[in-house]
Amino acid sequence: MKKLLFLALIICACQGPEVAPPAPVYPIPSERQLAWHDLEYYGFVHFNMNTFSDMEWGMGDEDPADFNPTSLDTRQWAKVAKEAGMKGIIITAKHHDGFCLWPSAYTEHSVKNSPWKNGKGDLIQELRDACDEFGLKMGIYYSPWDRNHADYGTPEYINYMRNQLTELLTNYGEIFEVWFDGANGGTGYYGGANENRYVDKLTYYDWPNIYALVRELQPGAVLFSDGGPDVRWVGNEEGYAYETTWSNLMRDSVYAGMPEYPEKYASGQEDGTHWVPAEADVSIRPGWYYHEYEDHKVKTLPQLLDIYYNSIGRNAALLINFPVDRRGLIHEKDVEQIMKLSTKIKEDFAIDLAQIAKFSASNERGKGFEIKQVLNEDKNKYWAAEDGVIHNEIVIQFPQKQKINRFMVQEHIVLGQRVKAFTLEAKTEKGWELIHKGTTIGTKRILRFDDVDTDALRFTITDAKASPTLSRIGVYHAPALLIEPMLKRNKSGAMTLIVPGSNVDIYYTLDGSNPGINSLKYERPVMMDQAVQLKAISHDPATGQLSEILVQDLDMAKAKWSVIHTDPNAEKAIYEDPSTFWQSTADELTIDLGEVITLYGFTYLPPQNRFMSGVINRYVFQSSFDGRTWTDRALGEFSNIYNNPIEQTIRFDGVEARYIRLKALGTTDGLKGSFAELGVITRDN
Repeated sequence: MKKLLFLALIICACQGPEVAPPAPVYPIPSERQLAWHDLEYYGFVHFNMNTFSDMEWGMGDEDPADFNPTSLDTRQWAKVAKEAGMKGIIITAKHHDGFCLWPSAYTEHSVKNSPWKNGKGDLIQELRDACDEFGLKMGIYYSPWDRNHADYGTPEYINYMRNQLTELLTNYGEIFEVWFDGANGGTGYYGGANENRYVDKLTYYDWPNIYALVRELQPGAVLFSDGGPDVRWVGNEEGYAYETTWSNLMRDSVYAGMPEYPEKYASGQEDGTHWVPAEADVSIRPGWYYHEYEDHKVKTLPQLLDIYYNSIGRNAALLINFPVDRRGLIHEKDVEQIMKLSTKIKEDFAIDLAQIAKFSASNERGKGFEIKQVLNEDKNKYWAAEDGVIHNEIVIQFPQKQKINRFMVQEHIVLGQRVKAFTLEAKTEKGWELIHKGTTIGTKRILRFDDVDTDALRFTITDAKASPTLSRIGVYHAPALLIEPMLKRNKSGAMTLIVPGSNVDIYYTLDGSNPGINSLKYERPVMMDQAVQLKAISHDPATGQLSEILVQDLDMAKAKWSVIHTDPNAEKAIYEDPSTFWQSTADELTIDLGEVITLYGFTYLPPQNRFMSGVINRYVFQSSFDGRTWTDRALGEFSNIYNNPIEQTIRFDGVEARYIRLKALGTTDGLKGSFAELGVITRDN
């Protein structure tokens, strides 16, 4: 017995004494934020009055009788989210139009006055039950703006807002996130006033007391808005975080809806005062609410995969929106695509090659902080360097050559975000070759690169705020994904289809049928000067693999069109090149179509450059036979166009015209209206 005890003492002595963990580098996440980080991926559901009015932002004058889903099934929502790998669902309990999905005691503008379930329904409770059944967290979206309420803009409305939040946060169990939209103030119904009402977004809502109310009623919930206080908006609605994404934020300098937020604060700051990590929100379709004409515009698998890698893979959580349809179901096409993403993610990370490798580090803090800890799934285990040792090299040696194209690394964020710069190299016949040179890591960083055959990787931390920590490293080889063709079309109507960097064949159809290898084969540019729906597919003859189907509605070519303006640059508005735009001098664009045609609507694409200027948000569209006498055909707003600058589609009853004009009645920045592309709709469908 004494010999065994002596042996144990020798072993312990050889292992070395216990070492203290590194000191935190502030700011650091709270317990509620750490729980939120563990979720990583969850769903958004936009379903409300806008679903039935076919709008993105309702005006507030809608009739509750219009809300009448025929087959509402929140269990289907939860089942889809669960099978897709999501951890929760956030529901639009009240959007800007003010209609409430629960029978609120404080307004008549709610489901209690709708025909759905004879006014006895409570959609929030139904979703609560479904989330509980499928083991999902539930979150609440609540719009501070209310275009229905007569008191909006007055102090009385803040009491109304607090009362409704109390209902939502008291009656429906545990809430994991409360989501406040930054869009608020402007035109609205406002109880019949039908006017503009603007508020001071910084002070009007009394945010400190609103936040205190949420903390009191739901202490475990994180609060989302542009500036948090717990989770921040990523600054765009494309689902992309940034190459450099800090979880730190100058929180006291930010408020919901501030105009300069996307450019100045969205990517976080290295010296940020508070831990406010990014959430990347994106819709699986172009719009946030369901529109039947977007049924063929559901994001493709390559698009969704790019979103995954550029959000979760760049130190952000991912919030993917489902625009639930008028039946009250997630549309089958949306389900199909999100399940493809789930399957592909599992394929990409099926085998962690790091588990068969030998790790070594240029520096280790000591016992309990060895480099081997990065292979441990216990999130409380991590590698750490000694205090003051910033530059660290980690070598990953495989027993034999491996084909790799993914690298995943995570910091131990409990102690703060530290890494400022790193490199990844692979050992080849030429020596160490650089694969990637990066900046931040944070919760998770995933690198994608072309296949590399190597028997060793070298991950080097070149700069950090303090001695670095890492909780996980993973190495993978993801199966190749064949992408769908890309379409280019010039003003004359000549169509080009390409698949960058791939030796593949392209097949297409023009009759609405799905293409295959027996369809028309694309070999050279094809003239498409009339309205038609194109479907195209890529085919790899070496493997037999087929891509997703590209579906594109093409309308009449613009060969005969001309812009009526003395500035030759005005022609950029009809170039069919989304990378160019023209900023008008008189807030309007007038076009001679070259012939009389029948119009059923128009399309407007805002500028697509990073710093968009003159994005039209209120408009009037006019037509004319002679270019002198004009008739208004459509008047309205392009809702949410600043945050989601996609092509806007407006339809109306058929009308014959030779000339068209789009006039800007308002822009997002108050500058003269800009036009990347103006188009027309000549098919009545």
